[in-house]
Amino acid sequence: MEDSSRMGIVAFLVIMTVSAATMLWLFWRFPLMTAIITLGVLAVLGVLARLARSIDVDLTDRDRTEQRI
Repeated sequence: MEDSSRMGIVAFLVIMTVSAATMLWLFWRFPLMTAIITLGVLAVLGVLARLARSIDVDLTDRDRTEQRI
């Protein structure tokens, strides 16, 4: 069990390192386009987070109504 959690941490760190290196390379090679796309992705994620909060439903209330029926 300990080995699999350690492998998971190592895999996560490797993926994050490769991702960071790729982002740095993109910024070095195509700075303006990378910045525009990055800001666009962050804006979309912000809109989706607000949408998720606005349609959030408390499932405990739903379970109580189903039990009454």
